[in-house]
Amino acid sequence: MPKVKENISKTNFSDSKYYLNRELSWLEFNQRVLHEALDNRTPLLERLKFAAIFSSNLDEYFMVRVSAIKEQIDAQVETLTTDGMTPKLQLEAISQALRPSVTQQHQLFEEELRPQLSKYGVNLLDYIDLSKEQRTYLQKYFQERVFPVLTPLAVDTGHPFPRMSNLSLNLAVVVKDPITGIERFARVKVPNILPRFIPLPPNLHKDNSKSLVWAGVPLEQIIAHNLELLFPQMIIQEYYLFRITRDSDFEIREDEADDLLLAIEQELRKRRFGGFVVRLEIQTSMPQSIREMLMQELAVTENDVYEIPGLINLKDLMSFMALPLPELKDAPANSMIPSRLQEIYELEEQEEGKDFFAIISQQDLLVHHPYESFTASVQQFITQAAADPQVLAIKMTLYRTSGDSPIVRALMAAAENGKQVVALVELKARFDEENNINWARKLENVGVHVVYGLVGLKTHTKIVLVVRQEGENIRRYVHVGTGNYNHKTAKLYTDLGLFSCREDLGADLTDLFNYLTGYSRQSVYRKLLVSPVNQRQRMIEMILREIEHTKNGNPGKIIAKMNSLVDPQIIATLYAASQAGVQIDLIIRGICCLRPGIKGVSENIRVISIVGRFLEHSRIFYFHNHGNEEIYIGSADWMPRNLDRRVEAVTPIEDYEIVQNLKHILDVLLTDNRHAWELHSNGKYTQRRPGADEPVRSSQDIFMQNING
Repeated sequence: MPKVKENISKTNFSDSKYYLNRELSWLEFNQRVLHEALDNRTPLLERLKFAAIFSSNLDEYFMVRVSAIKEQIDAQVETLTTDGMTPKLQLEAISQALRPSVTQQHQLFEEELRPQLSKYGVNLLDYIDLSKEQRTYLQKYFQERVFPVLTPLAVDTGHPFPRMSNLSLNLAVVVKDPITGIERFARVKVPNILPRFIPLPPNLHKDNSKSLVWAGVPLEQIIAHNLELLFPQMIIQEYYLFRITRDSDFEIREDEADDLLLAIEQELRKRRFGGFVVRLEIQTSMPQSIREMLMQELAVTENDVYEIPGLINLKDLMSFMALPLPELKDAPANSMIPSRLQEIYELEEQEEGKDFFAIISQQDLLVHHPYESFTASVQQFITQAAADPQVLAIKMTLYRTSGDSPIVRALMAAAENGKQVVALVELKARFDEENNINWARKLENVGVHVVYGLVGLKTHTKIVLVVRQEGENIRRYVHVGTGNYNHKTAKLYTDLGLFSCREDLGADLTDLFNYLTGYSRQSVYRKLLVSPVNQRQRMIEMILREIEHTKNGNPGKIIAKMNSLVDPQIIATLYAASQAGVQIDLIIRGICCLRPGIKGVSENIRVISIVGRFLEHSRIFYFHNHGNEEIYIGSADWMPRNLDRRVEAVTPIEDYEIVQNLKHILDVLLTDNRHAWELHSNGKYTQRRPGADEPVRSSQDIFMQNING
């Protein structure tokens, strides 16, 4: 590995002016999500979906990121971020940046999306505008379906302020005793076990119109207009909606937990009620007296309060995607069976012995989801391995999987078939802990060896190892991917996976699983880049190698695609490469702390973000290497956690055809002018627009068209 002969410049790359704030960069990403809802080129129900995703993203952001900053403030931490901000300054900046976006989202829904939905026969009505017949129906619905599950909680000297669950939607109710004249406060929770939007029967649609597809009312309005049944013989003075968000991140002292499974189960029970409140959302019309009372009881400040001009919690708009209105949605995305696997499914033409393993043994295989079928490739690989009498062992990692996972069921079947099965289940996969605990117990019950990874490290890598007896020989088949083994998200996320039976990769995965399940200080891998062992070092070495080639008069080029770029050391090395003249293209979907386009520092770096119908989730790393191109795929972003605190695996691609395929994928992404956004040095993004004579190039549409011929 050649060393850089001298420093490219005397630039102090640790200077805060060269970095963007991580939290504000994430807010910029979520603003790009919201833009998909704002963009009238997006089908109407898809716009509604993106508005819901914007809210869902914010919930997690507050539960994890904002709560962590608040904890730092409470602990009087004054450590500066890479971009030079204290925790307090970050919290203020988040509030200042976010409030206009929240207002914009709600104005979009109330003033544009809601009226447009009505034009297409979808009427989200307000209770106050209902006819007498519609109210009568909903009063009966309330009495029969809603009233029995409600529990009004009084707040007075004998009834302390109730403990409220995370993300709960509530009514703050003021009632007056007609005898004493005393006003009292009560809280009524809007139950989340019922649908948020209650439909009216077709015969009660306005004017009995047959053109209406759906008409209904928010559940909280039905409760609010029937409060007299909850507080009989009391006068309902006023009511206002509010919603709370709690800190929901937790840390387990793994070295002190005798049973990690039990420890995480206990923390999950605490999550619903245990964390402090980090956000209070209230109706804009809420009077100051109730606002101050809630703030005091929930121990929040004005900075934590968000006034909502309309429906609170637009995340629930996602339910409208189930409406039978295909003309208001994206055209169905049909995944195809990879061409080399099609013969498996054409039984009448199948050659004797032709199966998944025979196909992989001929040549490495790359799959590109969701354009190519996850079910027909990854899932088929595991399913066939579970049933194949020649397969001796299956080992795989499970980070996030679905509640009805066919892959986990295949692992259970493999264990029942007498195979050696090892599943590394990451119990600390945030917000999937409960699901993973359930699967871990089921797997253990049928004899699967379940392990929970290494103390202090999350196992984020996406790998499978299948050991097969073939005649007198043992052969190892592997899958190294960028995405989770989840058949549902595989239809929504763009991901890549490599199937191979190359001996060096099989040996590396064997060593990696031994590292994960036993005692090992494995520090050398033949091909894999593994975090936290050698990945950081190798990535930096490959960037430095491009600098060396450029200094020797040869063109240097790097293309990297990932979810987030945060790591200061990687960023500083990229700056040095840019100064040396290396051309760098970065495709970063979410957080990017690097400032491109700074004269003399990063003018050779270009950054784009692609936000479209599929969540860009694949990671690809390309290095020109003086014509001896190297390209990698895997599970790791360039973030400190991925390089230092998680187990990750990135594999080189050595098959010529697959290398060309990946280069084509990168080229298509880089020329996107429909869903691509360009990052500027000030941290702001501008969406690309095709010129007057330029065709629209949506990378995701191009991939779908290519797959479907």
